[in-house]
Amino acid sequence: MISKNLVINVYKKNSEKSEIVTQLLYGDSFKIIKKIGPWLKVKNNFDHYKGYIKKGNFSISQKNTHKVYNLFANLYSKPNNKKKIKKKLSFGSKIQILQKKSSFYKFDNVWIKKKDLKKINYKTKDNFENIKKFIGTKYKWGGKHFTGVDCSGLIQLCCNFNKKFCPRDAKDQIRYFKNRIKIKSIRKNDLIFWKDHVALAISKKKLIHAYGPKKKTLVMPINTIINRLYKKSNLKVIGVRRVD
Repeated sequence: MISKNLVINVYKKNSEKSEIVTQLLYGDSFKIIKKIGPWLKVKNNFDHYKGYIKKGNFSISQKNTHKVYNLFANLYSKPNNKKKIKKKLSFGSKIQILQKKSSFYKFDNVWIKKKDLKKINYKTKDNFENIKKFIGTKYKWGGKHFTGVDCSGLIQLCCNFNKKFCPRDAKDQIRYFKNRIKIKSIRKNDLIFWKDHVALAISKKKLIHAYGPKKKTLVMPINTIINRLYKKSNLKVIGVRRVD
């Protein structure tokens, strides 16, 4: 199945009072494992993550041709700047283009600007080239959307956009990436792990992460956050991994 919702919360249990563990974006594909009343237990086809969603707007199949390149993309009722609607697609959302007109592309009866898109197979040498687009984005546990992300969701979004597999949760990411690095040898694009938390080095001295205590994604000095997490929560760095 293909999600046609702008974003879908995926819950740990079949209840809206349950913890949100991740999200499905527009164009994400998934398999329905079982149905429980208005709820579906699903498995994400890309990262195999399981959880519960409410029934929504789905398609049996869709050949995705493009993906959203900017933090978000405005949508339009017609290929005209004056016809903007309230809906937006988030970074990494995938669509099938049906028609082209000037600088606009049409999908599912709405229009999107060409400048907000890249072809579905587009990738760069730097897996994390797009991560700074999320600076200032609200922190949200389980989030993978421009309205809110969590630490591991941010890392996965960037890898997935660049056609690179990455598990959903930090505890799985540290196991999946095998190239172990000493903290003194850290360099750009290394992942730094604490218990239940991950950050990305953007240089030898600075990192970026979706940071719960500050309620947003931000850049911080590496030594500052290492010392802060230890003093406030007794958390030590448990590993550094290089993403090949």
